[in-house]
Amino acid sequence: MHIWVIQVLEQVLLNLRFIKEVFELLFGAVFYFFEAFVRLFVPHTRKDVEGEVALVTGAANGLGKRIANELGRLGATLVLWDVNWEALDRTAKELRRNLDVRVYAYACDCSRRTEVYRVAEMVKREVGDVSILVNNAGVVTGKYTFTEAPDILVDRTLRLNVAAHFWTYKAFLPAMIERNHGHLVCVSCHGGLFAMNGLADYCASKFAAIGFAESIALELLVLKKEGIKTTIVYPYLFDTTMFQGCRTKWPFLLPIMNHREAAKMIVDAVLREKMHLMLPGSLYFLMALKSFMPAKLGIIFISFFGGLDLMDHFQGVPIPTSTYKRTLHELNHSISELQSTFYD
Repeated sequence: MHIWVIQVLEQVLLNLRFIKEVFELLFGAVFYFFEAFVRLFVPHTRKDVEGEVALVTGAANGLGKRIANELGRLGATLVLWDVNWEALDRTAKELRRNLDVRVYAYACDCSRRTEVYRVAEMVKREVGDVSILVNNAGVVTGKYTFTEAPDILVDRTLRLNVAAHFWTYKAFLPAMIERNHGHLVCVSCHGGLFAMNGLADYCASKFAAIGFAESIALELLVLKKEGIKTTIVYPYLFDTTMFQGCRTKWPFLLPIMNHREAAKMIVDAVLREKMHLMLPGSLYFLMALKSFMPAKLGIIFISFFGGLDLMDHFQGVPIPTSTYKRTLHELNHSISELQSTFYD
């Protein structure tokens, strides 16, 4: 009798919990759909990033340079990373001339874990804790079928487009968690939403980067670190050298965007703490279509919007022009460490 009563009570509690969870789901669906509708007309206010330390990878040229410029205009201290030291140094000097903020430049190959950790420690010592991390650096293999793509390029694509995010998060996220303050920005691509012909390794890396960023966002939510925000950006194509030569089949629907305007929209999304930003906005519609259409119809859609021949006229550089070298400061630091080790 005693056991039977306990079993009945357990079943009642389970039923009550189920009813509670269903109610929370329905209430949440109504509330957040209504909130999303309201936000179409009344967007979030923009937060202040003055005094924040913003690190942008792939900052020597193109989109990364423009994102850094926009954050610097708002008063953020800039930390610029890139493998191309000459171009990065020119960008840093230009930003110092044009902006009234501190600008630090570090040569760093983000595809190398030990390199990321080493340069991250220098940033922490010389600048402070990073509070805005923009993972923008990326590479595309080029016009190959997957079996023809050189292994070294495939490996670099995965290490730079995905693994680099792991190491930068490992390096800078602990300080954000400790303060419950920060912003993580993942610059992905439409290739992380839709498969594209000739971009197997690139699409795989961008799908992975999105999954990683979303997973970390959930992890922070469970840890009750709501002060750390995440923004994931899904751009189509920019007028930069990365996808030079690629053509858009329907420019009125999927235009090749000006990277300066795109940078402003990305920074605005960060300031308004938007989690997802698709550029252009038509990608929201195409993503909604993808969610319910049959697979064979999806292939027809991909062909219609140019996904089967996107790389036919590709002329971009498959890997960044690397002029990586250590700065004089880094060399002096290394020499000091060697001397210290020798004399000890």
